[in-house]
Amino acid sequence: MESPLSREELLRYSRHLILPEVGLEGQLKLKSARVLLVGAGGLGSPTALYLAASGVGTLGIVDFDAVDLTNLHRQVIHGTSDVGRSKLDSAAEAIHEVNPNVQVIKHETLLTSENALDILSGYDLVVDGTDNFPTRYLVNDACVLLGKTNVYGSIFRFDGQATVFCAPGGPCYRCLYPEPPPPGMVPSCAEGGVLGVLPGIIGLIQATEAVKLILGVGEPLIGRLVLYDALAMSFRELKIRRDPACPICGDLPSISALIDYNQFCGIKPITNEPVAYHEIESSTLNAMFQSGEDFVLLDVREPDEFEVSRIPGSILIPLGDVPNRLNELNPSTKTVVHCRSGMRSAKACEILIAAGFGDVSNLKGGILDWMQSEQP
Repeated sequence: MESPLSREELLRYSRHLILPEVGLEGQLKLKSARVLLVGAGGLGSPTALYLAASGVGTLGIVDFDAVDLTNLHRQVIHGTSDVGRSKLDSAAEAIHEVNPNVQVIKHETLLTSENALDILSGYDLVVDGTDNFPTRYLVNDACVLLGKTNVYGSIFRFDGQATVFCAPGGPCYRCLYPEPPPPGMVPSCAEGGVLGVLPGIIGLIQATEAVKLILGVGEPLIGRLVLYDALAMSFRELKIRRDPACPICGDLPSISALIDYNQFCGIKPITNEPVAYHEIESSTLNAMFQSGEDFVLLDVREPDEFEVSRIPGSILIPLGDVPNRLNELNPSTKTVVHCRSGMRSAKACEILIAAGFGDVSNLKGGILDWMQSEQP
């Protein structure tokens, strides 16, 4: 009787085939599986490579970004020659090189409330490798509404976590995090940094869970949140349960359709309405230095970031401390606020304006832009 796998596939997956938990039946399950990866970045990179190597037949990838040089210390699916290219094109080529038997479906788009259900509906399993709260809630809610299991992971600095959400009877992301944090209070990896090897660890946990779920073997991370501390090289596990009062997966759900997740997370839409503070370019800041203008330069990053690099003459008050340390600033003095890229500083500007500060400016692009400009 002819094997349903080709001779090349029998050789490629030979170490899988001799595992009783996998065997020919399990390898065929992998081959017929359709897995969607949300993101081709730090978490998506190792997950995609190992799912492809394992023989998952169809990998869908949602991403709309281009490869940047700053990605390469952790996004191992991309190389130096890929800088400037579409992440989807780069990832698809790398996957094909690992395993040409895998079909890659490229979704070069921002995942939104308008397209999420259509995109996710074509897959058996979803792997969430996103790095922002609106998309995490969006992926979660779409998975619950469609009955799809969500293999979740997140990373920050030296810490990571992973679990399986939205499995039958198990908790969802909202059960663990009913409300998002205030906007700007949790820095992104771009602002707070991330150890390059960290997403490899968490991404491989996600890949392992995906393979186990497809095969139907082992004990998946349903109701268990794994916490990883790279500095201590330690793993901890927390039990999490489905919340009967959860607004989407609870006994009496109040959410029956996808919502505006930027609004839910407190992120204001981009409009043409005037704002109370000014945006200034690095060239303007340099001109202010050169003219000797009287102003306060407020750095709202964290102390460890301040130690690595700083703009001369700046004073440090981390964003979380700003509301309680307003007495250290003079409301009548012109204040220029900056962070790493301009996001946290925008939130700090709003706090200062609300407290009665009259002349407040946000440094567009933050210290990253300033370092690339002609400095005084």
